[in-house]
Amino acid sequence: MTETPPESVAPEQEAQPQVHPWANLAPVPHRLLRLFPQPVDRATGVRPLRFAQYSRLERNSPKESLLRLRVDLPGHSVRDGHNQLDVWVDHEQKEVRFGPDAGLQMDPPNRGLGRFLLAQGIDWAQGKWAHYQVQGGDLPNKNLLSEDARLRRDHALRGQGFEVVYPDEGQLKAHFDAPRLSNLLTDWNPEKVQVIDTLDAASMLEQADQQMRDQDAILRKQEERITWLQREDSGLRFTVTCLVAFALFQAGLLIWIATR
Repeated sequence: MTETPPESVAPEQEAQPQVHPWANLAPVPHRLLRLFPQPVDRATGVRPLRFAQYSRLERNSPKESLLRLRVDLPGHSVRDGHNQLDVWVDHEQKEVRFGPDAGLQMDPPNRGLGRFLLAQGIDWAQGKWAHYQVQGGDLPNKNLLSEDARLRRDHALRGQGFEVVYPDEGQLKAHFDAPRLSNLLTDWNPEKVQVIDTLDAASMLEQADQQMRDQDAILRKQEERITWLQREDSGLRFTVTCLVAFALFQAGLLIWIATR
């Protein structure tokens, strides 16, 4: 009896890259942001008063920690990865990394949101691991639409204490870095972005409602005055019409008497 040949073993499938269990976690709403109106900008256009939702997520383990921040505006859709900052802390290497890898991209731009998110992330990390080192990275320029956008990005990073270096003279590639987390700054421009607590938001709504009531009362008074003036105008028009008719009658009568 012949032996049955052993079954052929299927080739191993290519190993799929492992996805971090925190990679797709969504931050939860945390606070309300008020974006103050700014002068019209030549590059980014009109910058009116806007309100935004500031969301936050924090995860910790003995090996690493994560802070994920995001900003959403009502009625304003953004691409995946935009308006989001990730702060990864590696406790084994004692390093802090700022993401996403594609760069911090804010929409709408030039409203101070980038510096605000960086300041919040730095403040959170400095509270526990100020002695950790900062892992630098490359700054992609392919997503920048103009030279003004590149200058605004570099200004925001340098304003938070990062070093922005261009290895080549053509400034085609950029690199950001910082010696330690303690060298970074936690301030942002409060004239552009303000964090609003729940009670402050409720107070603002009450004030807006009261102002609308006051405006309605003023409008009602103006409408009543306009209605009264229209009635007066109608009466005056009738009086003038009667006077004109009487004057024409008198003139006709005088002409009739003179011609007889």
